Amino acid sequence: MTGRLLSDQMEETIRQSIAVKKRLLTGDIGARLSDMAEVVARAIAQGGKILLCGNGGSAGDAQHLAAEFLVRLRASLNRDALPALSLITDSSTLTACANDYGFEKIFARPLQALGQKGDVLLALTTSGNSANVLAALTVAKAQGLIRLGFLGGDGGATLEHCDQAIVVPSNDTNRIQESHIMLGHILVQGVEELLLAQGHIRAIPD
Repeated sequence: MTGRLLSDQMEETIRQSIAVKKRLLTGDIGARLSDMAEVVARAIAQGGKILLCGNGGSAGDAQHLAAEFLVRLRASLNRDALPALSLITDSSTLTACANDYGFEKIFARPLQALGQKGDVLLALTTSGNSANVLAALTVAKAQGLIRLGFLGGDGGATLEHCDQAIVVPSNDTNRIQESHIMLGHILVQGVEELLLAQGHIRAIPD
């Protein structure tokens, strides 16, 4: 493969990623993200937290977004920490749960212990059909959590288990995950802006 051919393929990948994000703009995405930000901000203002889960690349995205809440999203805004927890960071808990109860329970089991009424669960799944994510959403409903989803394809079985969801209009896992992290960054920024405006968190001088 020549360098020029490889370069053309890489540029085409960027165009494909942009095309997926443009399709998101046709679905009233700003209002839907705003609604989600209000849900998360309200939960945090009332003493709750956001918990996140996903598999594979979506596990990395869940950890990434939890860090944006806990630490900060923007270098230009130093603010109070926001309570967020990825359900996939403790390898001992994950392996013990998978060994004792099955892989389908790796999110549901810690959620039973850590989730409280009024908390928010953000589930990330590119297929919408991950059994362990579905199990977590079932537990979340039983415990009174608000269930948000970043999904892909047609939303899969997960869609009907979410109180609010955004489905990325693509069947390409890479493109979906790229959109999920973009949506997550926008969500975090929206939550920050709402909580700052309402006086629930402070901007802290460097």
